[in-house]
Amino acid sequence: MSMSNAPEYHIEPQAFWQNPYPDLKRMRNECPIAYVPQLGATLITRRDDIFINEKKVDIFSSDQPEGLMTQLMGQNMMRKDGEAHMAERKAITPSISPKAVKSVWKEAFIGITQDILDDIHALGQANMVQDIAKRISGEALKVITGLTNISWQEMDRVSQGMIDGCANYLAKPEIEANCHACTRAIDGYIDEMIPRLLQEPNHSLLSVQLQAGLSEQQYRANVKLAISGGQNEVRDVIAGLVWALLTHPQQMQLLQSGTATWLDAFEEYARWISPIGMSPRRVAAEYEFAGVTFAPEDRVFLMFGAGNRDESVFDNADVFDVTRKNQASISFGAGPHFCAGAWASRCLIADVAVPMIFAQLTDLSLDGDTEFGGWAFRGPLSMPVKWET
Repeated sequence: MSMSNAPEYHIEPQAFWQNPYPDLKRMRNECPIAYVPQLGATLITRRDDIFINEKKVDIFSSDQPEGLMTQLMGQNMMRKDGEAHMAERKAITPSISPKAVKSVWKEAFIGITQDILDDIHALGQANMVQDIAKRISGEALKVITGLTNISWQEMDRVSQGMIDGCANYLAKPEIEANCHACTRAIDGYIDEMIPRLLQEPNHSLLSVQLQAGLSEQQYRANVKLAISGGQNEVRDVIAGLVWALLTHPQQMQLLQSGTATWLDAFEEYARWISPIGMSPRRVAAEYEFAGVTFAPEDRVFLMFGAGNRDESVFDNADVFDVTRKNQASISFGAGPHFCAGAWASRCLIADVAVPMIFAQLTDLSLDGDTEFGGWAFRGPLSMPVKWET
């Protein structure tokens, strides 16, 4: 039972996973702060409420010793606040700053995407999620993390295992066991790369943390964080944005005519189908907001996917519109925990992968049904496509 006095709202977990938007809309309109017994958490669903409260780290703390991510992956910088969070964020900046993205990673992303498109072009058909987006995401993440000693398939496997573990709110033991196996595998790959990176330092995440003198616990946890936050979400947006443009040809024409940019399309997709649908917080002190009293140790979910469709902020919020002004979007969070990988993901997806996919796969079209799933993380599960060879 919740310790907050928020009204209760009941969901059917499977239906919510398949399509959370009808429930989220009802919550925004009827009970914008609601306790959902099926998730054991109080959900905040309006954009401005999330924006205001995410910055109050003394109340809605990211430090969650009992939280799934901390228990399963170690305490990374996303699960720290204040000085501890800023110190680690500063240490990784040389790897993921806008300057590094432009001068180091963009060229690597172009080479990776070109190799993959060359490889599959003659096939004339593929699964956009499994064969293209997942592979681009995995290969890019290998170079950024510094774990070039693993395959893209393995990068996806360990990322998915951790993501499933962190979203395992129904406490299924087999999901937890698989997550532990995945984090152990990553530790092994890190061990293998350390001597190489000490000998030949580079801009990778593991290398800059070693150069900055971060502790073993810190660099291991932050590499795992980057893998859990840089594989699935990037895969989901590459495939999802391609799907959105194929199913909204008028929007695609706006890009082709120069009325809107690829970055506009990326920002709008990330608002419309937020790849990270929520961020968990632990209540650190008693607090009252909008008539709801939160008690210490309450679990709160900031529902980015709901806030990004808030009708009071976005006109026609359920519509995909690349000309929309998206300054109010909270796809990457708000406040001190704004996504550190935002510039790298914008570059990989909007500057490189999606434009190259459309430029090189002639007459690209859907070749069957595309199925979406998820609410904590959301994206297409399967997406058959074909093109002219």
